[in-house]
Amino acid sequence: MRRLLIRPGAIGDTVLSLPALKCLKADYTEVWVRGDVVPLIRFADRVRSIASTGIDLLGLDGVDPPQALINWLKSFDSIISWYGANRDEFRAEVRRLGLPIEFFSALPPPNERVHVADYFLRQVGGSGPAVPKIDCPEAPPGDFAVIHPFSSSPRKNWPMERFQELAQRIGMPVRWCAGPEESLEGAVRMTNLYELACWLRTARVHIGNDSGITHLAAAAGAPVVAIFGPSDPAVWAPRGDRVRVVVGKLDEITVEQVLDAVINC
Repeated sequence: MRRLLIRPGAIGDTVLSLPALKCLKADYTEVWVRGDVVPLIRFADRVRSIASTGIDLLGLDGVDPPQALINWLKSFDSIISWYGANRDEFRAEVRRLGLPIEFFSALPPPNERVHVADYFLRQVGGSGPAVPKIDCPEAPPGDFAVIHPFSSSPRKNWPMERFQELAQRIGMPVRWCAGPEESLEGAVRMTNLYELACWLRTARVHIGNDSGITHLAAAAGAPVVAIFGPSDPAVWAPRGDRVRVVVGKLDEITVEQVLDAVINC
């Protein structure tokens, strides 16, 4: 069985999809994902960035997709895709070409309050609870905390001044973490997300907002404190035995609440 899995989405979306993707592993498994998350897919025989494949050309008016792409897609016995599920023209072209693609929605129905990791796993015939895991080498825990004070949206960010106060009161060295385009002087920055996951795993605790990096830390096995404001943690919280979630209006969550979660993490 040759199977192709196509999963667009950012870091957190991909991490939460890992149990479903691994459940679909076949004799030969190829996975197409966003370019920056390619290093996180460790179980597949081949991993490619979606942007490098040319699949975005399917269904575009006046554009003929490369024949090599069509032939490659037809070489699979099964293609499971969260990509193109809401593009009518893409799905029409898939039907016209006779490609063996089964589409799944990237979000649970709005009236169904289910954790997205469980939802993705259930889509492909598995059963939860789904706990994303990234296999990192065993390493002794460090004596430092990691703080990543950003997310995909400012409305999900706990105030920076409270992170700074937390760093002063936490009682251990703090290493700040930031992405390539996030402004934070002296922060640790790693472009390879698997290397970042392995480093996060060595932290005494990771503290962050509802963000892809917080999901990455939890999947790597680090103790995690996740600060949630507008997002529903029943649907979007990181999964793991050593995950604590602090929930509330972000401007009302206190440093003491987060410190208490760190102590009990």
